[in-house]
Amino acid sequence: MRREHFTLDVSNVDWIETDSEPRKPQVSIEFTGPTTDLRERLTGPTGDLLEANETDASLRLQSPLGGNDEAAAVVSVTNRVTGEFILELNEDASDVLKFIQAARGYGERTADEEGRYEVAISIDGDPFVSYDKRTFLVYDDEGSLLRQHSLIPSGVEL
Repeated sequence: MRREHFTLDVSNVDWIETDSEPRKPQVSIEFTGPTTDLRERLTGPTGDLLEANETDASLRLQSPLGGNDEAAAVVSVTNRVTGEFILELNEDASDVLKFIQAARGYGERTADEEGRYEVAISIDGDPFVSYDKRTFLVYDDEGSLLRQHSLIPSGVEL
């Protein structure tokens, strides 16, 4: 699977800048490549689709943030049990950091126990799997965790 086979779109993030009514941020990932590999990666050893708690979302910077957020980055979803990549795609760090800020704000302003954001993965336009997530880890270009930019629920130790 190639990164070019994935398209990412976000919604419900602008409210954080206008301080309006909180809305759960959503990220939609559309896949248009060969479907067999992605379906297999999203399926556990028992043949069932992976659950939200069996996946991790992260952002890996490809250059230092510096004084601005204009860095290229890679968004990935991994299998938490095996550590294998399920998917990866290129995105601007500033867009993803804005998404994380909205997810953090949503969690702080609501009592939503399901998650702070939603991830929906579609294959060739057909919904395939959807996850409510609470964690989104951000790593610098050298692989170190950037806690101040990550979305880590209270009480979670890494």
